[in-house]
Amino acid sequence: MNYSKEFKEEALKLSDETGLKKVAAKLGIKYYTFADWRSKCKEQLNETGLIDAEQQHRIHELERSASLL
Repeated sequence: MNYSKEFKEEALKLSDETGLKKVAAKLGIKYYTFADWRSKCKEQLNETGLIDAEQQHRIHELERSASLL
């Protein structure tokens, strides 16, 4: 299934607050598909220089805590 860019962005924002696994389950999206969206988004931010080391660390911490849920 194809999802719009806007849908993906909103889902990722929600997952920052709630956690990747919970949002994936709530939206009926496979966890690995959702995790792939996050990875691609992170890569794009790194390539454009819109994310700094502190933000990268925070993202890593959020991803780690989400995986523990």
